[in-house]
Amino acid sequence: MSATESAIRRLAAWVAALTPADLPPAVATVATRATIDTIGVALAGSRTDVGSQARRFAGEIFGNGRATVWSSTLALTAPGAAFANGVAAHALDFDDNCYAGFVHASAVVVPAAWAASQAAGRSGSAYLASYVAGVEAEFAVAEAMGLAPYQRGWWTTSLYGTIGACAAACHAFGLDAHATASALGFAIAGTGGTKAGFGTDAKALMVGRAAQTGVSAALLAREGCTGPDNALDGVNGIAALTGAEAYSVTPFDTLGRTWRLLSPGLDVKRIPVCLSSHAAVDALRDLIGEGLDVRHIERIVCDVPPIVVKNLVYAQPATRQQAQFSLPYALAATLLHGDVTLAGFDPAALAAPELLAAMQRVRMHTSERWADPVRLADAPEGAWLRVELRDGRAIERFRSAAVGTAASPMSDGEFDRKFISCATAVHDAGTAATWLSTLREVGRVAALASLTP
Repeated sequence: MSATESAIRRLAAWVAALTPADLPPAVATVATRATIDTIGVALAGSRTDVGSQARRFAGEIFGNGRATVWSSTLALTAPGAAFANGVAAHALDFDDNCYAGFVHASAVVVPAAWAASQAAGRSGSAYLASYVAGVEAEFAVAEAMGLAPYQRGWWTTSLYGTIGACAAACHAFGLDAHATASALGFAIAGTGGTKAGFGTDAKALMVGRAAQTGVSAALLAREGCTGPDNALDGVNGIAALTGAEAYSVTPFDTLGRTWRLLSPGLDVKRIPVCLSSHAAVDALRDLIGEGLDVRHIERIVCDVPPIVVKNLVYAQPATRQQAQFSLPYALAATLLHGDVTLAGFDPAALAAPELLAAMQRVRMHTSERWADPVRLADAPEGAWLRVELRDGRAIERFRSAAVGTAASPMSDGEFDRKFISCATAVHDAGTAATWLSTLREVGRVAALASLTP
């Protein structure tokens, strides 16, 4: 790629040229697992209110097509299926994360790549390449932009997710580099999303919208519509407008040589709450597993990085969405039930007096220890837990990374159990197990349209 080309054209050239044969086996494996995990959480998420509402909306607004809406008999146009599946994939906040940009990547890109691949009549291996094209393009943009937009309040999952969805759809539809650049320019010029939506249905809806918008941009470019070359790093591009002072084009030069799916890698969630809660929950579970009697706990004090304080804003959550962004909830649920579970978000469970009392015993703050850049890089959402006991003693535990993160991955058994537990929200246990086996071999499927989870 020429250094004089715009960042969008450099990105587009790489996306258009990527083939299934270009994927290293390790990258294809991560892509397959991301697909399994995303479809699993989407099946569970499809049974939430917002998942059902999004599915009904998509059925009314979008026409019939070849792209399936998971957990249903609906087959819609690619933008419609991408929207409905994207909302379901993020409805429970149980989908994967990546520290390249602090994004939920797969909840946006899997629905977009899947819908576009089905609509275009692609194979499973072609779908995996489209997914990889989407997430790697998104991660490169996120890395180029740095953390400033996220820290300023932009929700990077929506901001960059539209780019990933667009790149994936362009690849699935077989667009050339010129058309892909037009699609990306249009998608980037119209992207957005803020963290004001945390704790409401808007968060899941923004994921669906990002997937839908990315697919629509690819389809419009296929029709001949054009977009700007400078929407990323021009005077009025998103880098300037979102305050990305550290913007650098270097990440675009490493596409296809540095695979961000491998490093920093995907963080697969073990529990259905914001990843900012996970390290603290695991630290508490470690102590309980070592013999800590929860009946003797007077107070739990959590020292966490500043970004965790900004994300976990609900001290006394009243709804499922708020509880997903509440460290007091996550730790109180762990004290009472041993872990955070989907059942713990039922209205009756959230209103239980013992839960409310347990949340009152949790405190969260950030201290100067997180001013150490080495520590912060090692534990971007880590937790220093201090458990104060009623006899005056205190126990401390530091956890840099939660189980499921790229630094501390789930075992195969844990991963499979998560899928089965999610998929049984829709299917019986036998059917869920069959889908797990089928999706493990998605790269060998001749026609992706034949799969209707």
